[in-house]
Amino acid sequence: MDNVNGFQSYFQFKQVNWPSMWQATFETVWLTIVSVLLVAVLGFALGLVLYQTNASGGRVNRLLNGIVALLVNVFRSIPFIILIVLLIPLTKGLMGTMIGPKAAIPALIISAAPFYARLVELAFREVDGGVLEATRSMGASKVQIVWQVLLPESMPALVSGLTVTAISLVGYTAMAGVIGAGGLGNFAYQDGFQANQNAITLVATVIILIIVFICQKTGDLVVQHIDHR
Repeated sequence: MDNVNGFQSYFQFKQVNWPSMWQATFETVWLTIVSVLLVAVLGFALGLVLYQTNASGGRVNRLLNGIVALLVNVFRSIPFIILIVLLIPLTKGLMGTMIGPKAAIPALIISAAPFYARLVELAFREVDGGVLEATRSMGASKVQIVWQVLLPESMPALVSGLTVTAISLVGYTAMAGVIGAGGLGNFAYQDGFQANQNAITLVATVIILIIVFICQKTGDLVVQHIDHR
């Protein structure tokens, strides 16, 4: 009987404070959108640097590639929950607070941008070398090659990589919520788990899954629209 009661507790939806649930949902969506946009910019820049410095010779390029690659590998390897704790002093200095949705932004960017940077680098490497050589032979500058050839040709892979990164960021926001960053993770942990309100935890989990499905479907539709291969 105890097991039945325990299972039934997940469906006691009268326990759910719906206004607070929607507020937590808004915080998660806002945090994800802001983080994805910033990660897209920083990750693209880092990936471009990795690609350009790896493709070009010279001591300076090799040094720059080594430094950027080291930073990318280090921050990509640190578990997010540890990284967010390590960055508490930096977060407080930048954001003026250690709690709330905006306090999670530095850790989200620093953890996800290196991951996306590697996906960007791989996407650039998959571009047909013959197309690049033909463009160079026509006298195109490096900037023209990037914006007129490299970026358009790799766009489907870039969008796919950003979709995967966005889904990871949704999970990161939930983990950040456990230590006070707001959103559905914080609501599920404090109002759900700690208060023994399993229905709240279940609803928050379902909403997070819906957000993930929306991210995946949106990314798939964009890729289908721009991929003409």
